Amino acid sequence: MGGNYGEHAGVFLVQTLFGLYILAIMLRFLLQWVRADFYNPASQFLVKVTNPLLKPLRRLIPGFWGMDLAAIVLMLLLQMLELFLVGVIVGQAFSLPGVALMSIGELLSLAIYVFIFAIIIQIILSWIQPGSYNPVIGLITRLTEPLLAPARRLIPPVSGLDLSPLAVLILLQLTQILLVSPIKDMGRMLAFQ
Repeated sequence: MGGNYGEHAGVFLVQTLFGLYILAIMLRFLLQWVRADFYNPASQFLVKVTNPLLKPLRRLIPGFWGMDLAAIVLMLLLQMLELFLVGVIVGQAFSLPGVALMSIGELLSLAIYVFIFAIIIQIILSWIQPGSYNPVIGLITRLTEPLLAPARRLIPPVSGLDLSPLAVLILLQLTQILLVSPIKDMGRMLAFQ
């Protein structure tokens, strides 16, 4: 019974450390994708935290059409390593194709949740301090704008209330359910054969 506590602590530690670093790389990748201000203090933090692993990898893997392929490869490798380490801790063997597919699903899920939380934060801040500026608010606005702008064009405000964030949140959740969850389930089936 005491060994279970050690396993849980080990799994928690691995998932937390890898999860935070993968999140930092994901945020940097997404902020580069939307061409956010990288002179922002929050952006500079992400650059300093992710550069030690990302910079050497960029020498081997060039960008493609403005997309940071090195960041994608690094996130995928770290996610696969996290799943492998969790498997070692709990005594579970994995197949490489299954782990790769599960990792792709986990990264897609993380990207969706980044957008969901960014939209929710933006909504809450618009109620609390409308029109105020903060460097982090600027990054959040820049991050969510590629999703919210098309929705605003399709859904006009109702009595001055912008319903486009609600529509985007519903669409993101449907994407999670209909696209990402099947990828993760297929990866689990392949991984545990």
